[in-house]
Amino acid sequence: MSRVRVLLVDDQPLVRSGLGVLISDTADLEVVAEAGTGEDAVRLAADHGPDVVVMDIRMPGMDGIEATRRITREPDAPRVLVLTTFDEDEHVYGALRAGASGFAVKDMALDDILAAIRVVAAGDSLIAPGVTRRLIADFVRSPGSGPEAPRRAGRALGGITDREREVLTLVGRGRSNTEIAEELFISVATAKSHVARLFTKLDARDRVQLVIMAYEAGLVAS
Repeated sequence: MSRVRVLLVDDQPLVRSGLGVLISDTADLEVVAEAGTGEDAVRLAADHGPDVVVMDIRMPGMDGIEATRRITREPDAPRVLVLTTFDEDEHVYGALRAGASGFAVKDMALDDILAAIRVVAAGDSLIAPGVTRRLIADFVRSPGSGPEAPRRAGRALGGITDREREVLTLVGRGRSNTEIAEELFISVATAKSHVARLFTKLDARDRVQLVIMAYEAGLVAS
């Protein structure tokens, strides 16, 4: 099994060192580079091609939001896991718009951060679904979404089937593929196939973007 290649980005050396040591002790993850600034993160992401970038938001110079935007706009871009403090960091909404795939809280247990890296690398489910749903609901209601968002989302959903709409609704509620399969009485493989088709039809990079579309289309009450 190939290892998940990680780029650590944080302006605090102790944070990078602690995560680096933890990751080095796992069999399925490895640190390919470390960056202390957004500028270095963009450069090292291009040089090393990591699977996941663990990105701090608040850094001097280029912050994590701009670095995320520049990294995720490139072809075959890595997924970005943002390190944040949910209740204090209002910039997390900017990270969503910039293309972040998930969120980890800095005071989480270290094993939970490792699990978050794996989740983002797999693109299979959201991190801390309850918190993420709250974040995305607030994001959709925020001024930056604008009145056009529901209409845009509605038009985008015009090409999906009724079953795919049901699956998208459950994705928006934070359900995993296994949970979707149980609720719709289908196999997990079929649930995965529906989600994969949604990625293609809606041009979504990951489940975070699907959740946003579900909220914007009114499939999930915010």
